[in-house]
Amino acid sequence: MSPVETPQAGSSASATGRMDTLLGRFTMYRLILLVLAALAVYSLLLEVLGWLTFGIPEMLAHLALCLALTYASNRALAALFRVRPHSESSLITGLLLYFLFWPSFQTLDVAGVALACVLASASKYALAWRGRHIFNPAAAGAFVTGLTGLNIATWWAATPAMLWLLVPGVLLVLYRTRKVLMATVFTLIATAIITFELLRAGMTAGMGIYQALAQRPVLFFVGFMLTEPLTLPPRRWQQLVLAAVVGVVFAVPYNLGFIANSPEAALLLGNLLAFLLGQRGGVRLRFTGSRRLTPSTTEFSFEPARPVRFLPGQYMELDLPHVRSDGKGRRRVFSLTGSPAERLVKFGVRTAEPLSAAKRVLLALKPGDELTATSVGGDFVLPRDPRKPVLLIAAGIGITPFLSHLGSGGLRERDAVLLLLARSADEIAYADELRAAGIRVLVRLADGSNPPVDFGAVPAGASRLDHEGLKALVPDIHSREVYVSGSPASVAALRRAARKAGARRVHVDSFSGY
Repeated sequence: MSPVETPQAGSSASATGRMDTLLGRFTMYRLILLVLAALAVYSLLLEVLGWLTFGIPEMLAHLALCLALTYASNRALAALFRVRPHSESSLITGLLLYFLFWPSFQTLDVAGVALACVLASASKYALAWRGRHIFNPAAAGAFVTGLTGLNIATWWAATPAMLWLLVPGVLLVLYRTRKVLMATVFTLIATAIITFELLRAGMTAGMGIYQALAQRPVLFFVGFMLTEPLTLPPRRWQQLVLAAVVGVVFAVPYNLGFIANSPEAALLLGNLLAFLLGQRGGVRLRFTGSRRLTPSTTEFSFEPARPVRFLPGQYMELDLPHVRSDGKGRRRVFSLTGSPAERLVKFGVRTAEPLSAAKRVLLALKPGDELTATSVGGDFVLPRDPRKPVLLIAAGIGITPFLSHLGSGGLRERDAVLLLLARSADEIAYADELRAAGIRVLVRLADGSNPPVDFGAVPAGASRLDHEGLKALVPDIHSREVYVSGSPASVAALRRAARKAGARRVHVDSFSGY
């Protein structure tokens, strides 16, 4: 996806819109790295204050070992397999292992941590399918290390003193990754089972819930490991089912000989289920060309090495290695604009200045250059029942997730209205495709001019489109499912307007983190 700023959504964005815009400056991976780094610093502060009892030398040595070994082993294995190393991912893995294993100077403990670090990096290459790792690397490294007996993961991040920063950090990550509902399902199920077991042992309900959340790794597990994007199935309902299954396996005590219940075992089972449900493995994409859509937007086309399965409205994550990072990491998410039946995969991107490092990479591509698509997902899809009327609202290049519906013909069978908000007439992306869509298309321009005559006329103006204006444009909005796509600020304002206008169900797709 790519961001768009459009004045039609108004400057008085809600707190939600401002939060989305702020967090959109970071990719989900970069945000996770920053939160984990803050937690590591916080843990050292707690040690200084006497809230932890590891010892500062042990903690610093443990942190240095985890970061150095995951970073070095990842780069060495990447060179061996002749692929580009992902340093950000290796640092996240190192920080996770820092919180999983007990800081210690004991020889066997240190050897176990070192083994876990190397195994975690190796799992990205050895336990992978078509370039995509199947299992969470930190969990895989910890699990295998536990089988050797050298060391066992204690998940010491589940310490009451850590909650003061852990809780807001987890909430921030879950909000950014849009996994709050999934995390809620897992947390409720796991907490309920753990509390029930503690009640049977004679503990009160209040203390049982406190033990589950403060002294078990429920929050750390769901915030930083279960919701890892690369090891999740593509659809929301699949993710919710996965959260429920993993919640049960996480919390129910069992012992199968050499395997007993542990967070890492539960996560690896969930990873395997997710792999079986989703687009298995990364896909190599060969760049075939680009075309200018408007003065500020460009469409990029790629030929996949093998067919890509996706539903209209879904997105694809690309790995865009670039020399000079802009602080957002290498992986970026883009809505798929082509039809699932097409040979090529296409992405519409806003390419006006100022350009991010990732956009410069895209614009610098030459025919034949290759990139890797790491995953496909998203739930911005239309209702299964074609008789359900829909209203599609796109702010600027927010039109992109709707294009695959047009190309697949899915909208021709529906009572559909598409409302496009753009700066000016020459900023209407995919104008030819919209003309041929066979549905009612309304265009509202921010510069006060009128749209081309072959589009539905909407009263122009630079003021934001409020609920009264939306109700006037689409009087039966209460009977339609509404889909809103665009920048975080635009989506927040338009969603609020749609709700006030009478819409009962509003689906959103915020273009942030690009």
